[in-house]
Amino acid sequence: MVLLRAVAAALALLPFIAAQAPQVQVGNTAIIGRSIPEFSKEFFGGIPFAEPPVGQLRLNNPVLKTRLDTPTFDAGNYGPACLQPDPSVPVISEDCLRINVLRTAGVPAGVLLPVMAWVYGGGFDFGDSSIYNASAIVAQSALRGTPVVFVSLNYRLGPLGFPKGQEAHDRGALNLGLKDQLAALEWVQANIGFFGGDKSKVTVFGQSAGSICLSIHFLNSPIQSLARAAIFESGFPATSQNFPAAHREKSWTNFVKDIPQCASTAGSKDTFSCLRSDTIDQATLLQAGALADDQSGELFAWDPTIDGPGGILPDIPSKLLAKGKFVRLPFIAGTVLDEATTFTPKTVTTEDQIRQSLIANFTPSPFGPTVLAKDVETILKLYPDIPALGSPFGTGNETFGLSSQYKRTAAIFGDLSFQSQRRSWIQTLSKAGVKTFGYLFTDPQSSNPANGVSHASEIPYVYGAPGIFGGTVTPEAIALSRIMVDYWVSFATSLDPNDGKGFPRPVWTQYTPSNQAIMLLNSTGTSMIPDDYRKKQIDFINSNPAVWHHRRSF
Repeated sequence: MVLLRAVAAALALLPFIAAQAPQVQVGNTAIIGRSIPEFSKEFFGGIPFAEPPVGQLRLNNPVLKTRLDTPTFDAGNYGPACLQPDPSVPVISEDCLRINVLRTAGVPAGVLLPVMAWVYGGGFDFGDSSIYNASAIVAQSALRGTPVVFVSLNYRLGPLGFPKGQEAHDRGALNLGLKDQLAALEWVQANIGFFGGDKSKVTVFGQSAGSICLSIHFLNSPIQSLARAAIFESGFPATSQNFPAAHREKSWTNFVKDIPQCASTAGSKDTFSCLRSDTIDQATLLQAGALADDQSGELFAWDPTIDGPGGILPDIPSKLLAKGKFVRLPFIAGTVLDEATTFTPKTVTTEDQIRQSLIANFTPSPFGPTVLAKDVETILKLYPDIPALGSPFGTGNETFGLSSQYKRTAAIFGDLSFQSQRRSWIQTLSKAGVKTFGYLFTDPQSSNPANGVSHASEIPYVYGAPGIFGGTVTPEAIALSRIMVDYWVSFATSLDPNDGKGFPRPVWTQYTPSNQAIMLLNSTGTSMIPDDYRKKQIDFINSNPAVWHHRRSF
């Protein structure tokens, strides 16, 4: 979240400036937004898309709310973020299921524009739609003659958004955060036309946890009736842990026992009745969730859960993909160069630490401990202790004052959780005839050389604000950002990143079984490259998907 807050600081350089308030009539309610004279934009924020998930609606599926029950609604600011243990978030509340709309001012009545709907990341524990100011995206889309309407949404996080345990499974209360996202997209279908958006031309896009969520929706949800395309940034179905709910029974027990009113029910199969009491305030819920995080021993303790037949994630992704259980909508999918450096401890110093981490991370193995141990040894051989081969990549023998095992670890976990998953995802779906485009973002970041081009590095470029991670903002970086915005907007408006409008840029060829090539996004040269980096290593990982479909903290 430190990175995301840094993103917010830069995006805030495009300020909201008060002027005559725009107004949109939705049902019997006049939704009053805020005018932004800079580049002529209009903002409508904090609009409820579901009933507040409090009291008896806590730990329940979202109750869609497409109409408000007041004559007017003040949408001049963002609503509160969902509960999360981040002290930098200004306002948090359980009543957080809100949606925001940003559009170009002056679009003639009756004209409907393509929609770009953003889903934030943050490890399923953090995230806030308010930190993503899409002013540059909307402004550039208008300047290039293909204006879009931008939408962002909140979804429940932590134990309130991703409950664990058998009781949650039995009550149908798993993956509530994913269901929140679907509810928000249903609101878009019902109402975006009033804001000048075309409900038949919605492109969903997200990064990290947001991208993981969207890719899970591509496996088994009604996403095909809610969107026509997607952009996945550094997150795929098997990037997160794929366990059934009962696997983390202890995490749920820890959460409940730290709520004084409900501690006596911890470990039982009847905790929800108590947890839905109106007497439990959000401060207690927040503290209990934070303590459960600490006790879990996992970096991401509250991520999506396998919820069985009829669920959103009915089985591990590799099995669903093998059975052809996925939505066939066009998409862009990509990663950054050094995905795992942010998550790799700088204290790793020995090969045995890596070995034990791999064994812990991928246990239980469906093939038993012997096969897992054998595959771990193969991984260690495929990723030798040679600094020049480690991550951050392209840094030669430099170890940044750390053990060489740090770069080795970052390379292994980056490929296991991100690079191999992107390649498997795009190869599988392109083979099925899905229109796909791939990328690798490699533009150097100067704020922390030991992290290289780390997870989330592309976000400022996508939002038109490069350079916020430190260092001098070069003209080349600004040009790359403009090109990336054009690619993203072009895809959202035409289902092809090559509409010929906006800044001159290389042709981004479609990824197909006979043309497995991706776009290298770098300020010193953007071009198509073969999708074959670390082919031997990634081929091995993807040949054993049932072994490598889990991931925990180091």
